[in-house]
Amino acid sequence: MENKACNGSGDSQTIFYLTGIPSLQKYLFLPVFFLFLLFYLLILVGNTLILVAVVTEPSLHKPMWRNLSALDIFSTTTTVPKLLSLFLLEDHFLSFPACFLQMYLFHDLNCSEAFILVVMAYDRYVAICRPLHFPVHMTPQTNTALAASAWITALLLPIPAVTQTSQITFDSIAYIYHCFCDHLAVVQASCSDTSPQTLMGFCITMVVSFLPLLLVLLSYARILASVLRINSREGRSKAFSTCSSHLLVVGTYYSSIAIAYVAYRTNLPVDFHIMGNTVFAILTPVLNPLIYTLRNEDVKAAIIKTIHVKTQIVTKTLTFKSS
Repeated sequence: MENKACNGSGDSQTIFYLTGIPSLQKYLFLPVFFLFLLFYLLILVGNTLILVAVVTEPSLHKPMWRNLSALDIFSTTTTVPKLLSLFLLEDHFLSFPACFLQMYLFHDLNCSEAFILVVMAYDRYVAICRPLHFPVHMTPQTNTALAASAWITALLLPIPAVTQTSQITFDSIAYIYHCFCDHLAVVQASCSDTSPQTLMGFCITMVVSFLPLLLVLLSYARILASVLRINSREGRSKAFSTCSSHLLVVGTYYSSIAIAYVAYRTNLPVDFHIMGNTVFAILTPVLNPLIYTLRNEDVKAAIIKTIHVKTQIVTKTLTFKSS
């Protein structure tokens, strides 16, 4: 990356300017705002319904679903509100602390999701390959410990990259060609040598993306070998059905990462880079609730039951007030 001459000190007085989508015409800002607002509302409503259904319905006992739904809500809340403000109010500026906090939270929460998907793959492996050991190995205490490990590891992993990036030099106004403070976009806004930051970001990406993917693939290789040994066609179908929701979530997650990676690495206009990473930030949280409800009848029934109960409570409250 070619270095730029610095006109500012690059300290906490630096103000970051988010360009959004540079070639997007202003008359399209409002339609884009409503599109992202729709996606954000779908994420909030869909994942909240999943959370309420899983918590209130004892028969589900899916602690990792709770984690994934919470992660989807938190991760989009770190980026989408600012994105909405950018397109509605043309509010392009972020302070130095706000930008780095957003960067840290975005990468922390996405790390957590990658590790939670590994834990879910292990859960499916034990359920199918060692069904008799499942109640012993996957106790509530084990699930809590695995989830806590995923969250804590993800809290620690982005710290070196964020800290190192905060030490590089920026102009007093640094232009970030993105809709939010993604690590690589912030590094590219610097006017000093960014090779160490780029290398560190690449190494952390390898750890966060490819190592969890490898573990998931290894789990499913063992699951596939075990399923193929089942003589009954009905048994094989049931085993595959047990994994289908998780496989779809994994496929969506890593497909969005692939889109973001290709958008960054190929020789495409900057708008494609920005949209590729925005797809990564929004695609999985939008689709996850649909995958849970369409592929799992128990979750679908629990959500319908929850909505019905809430509707009854609201109706009774309104009837009581009117009387």
